[in-house]
Amino acid sequence: MRQAHGQLSIATRGAGLVEITPQVADWLAAQAIDAGLLTVFCRHTSASLLINENAAPAVQRDIQRYFARIAPESGGYEHDDEGPDDMPAHLRTALTQVSLSVPVADGAMVLGTWQGIYLFEHRARPQTRHIALHVIGE
Repeated sequence: MRQAHGQLSIATRGAGLVEITPQVADWLAAQAIDAGLLTVFCRHTSASLLINENAAPAVQRDIQRYFARIAPESGGYEHDDEGPDDMPAHLRTALTQVSLSVPVADGAMVLGTWQGIYLFEHRARPQTRHIALHVIGE
């Protein structure tokens, strides 16, 4: 059994979905692990991770609109230390996930045909996000 760990730094343009599947796949390929389990972990409380459709851009737009409705910036939150998008960003992270587990077979992630891994940036301003990667297998 072998394992490896690494990190990706992802620049965002502000709120929205950033597909990171190619960067994760490149990192995984460099580890030369044929079969195992990959963990992808977002090290932030105002950004999260999703596996979702990567073929139709409308899916991404609809996801963003949905989260804007259920955690609006005009929610009258007590916590607004970093501006009106601060608490909504934390709520959106709480409703999604910061860690993904993806099976690895034949040296690649076992994702469905239309699945991609996304960093979901919840803050309005551009950020640099850090994604921890860990794979264990043979």
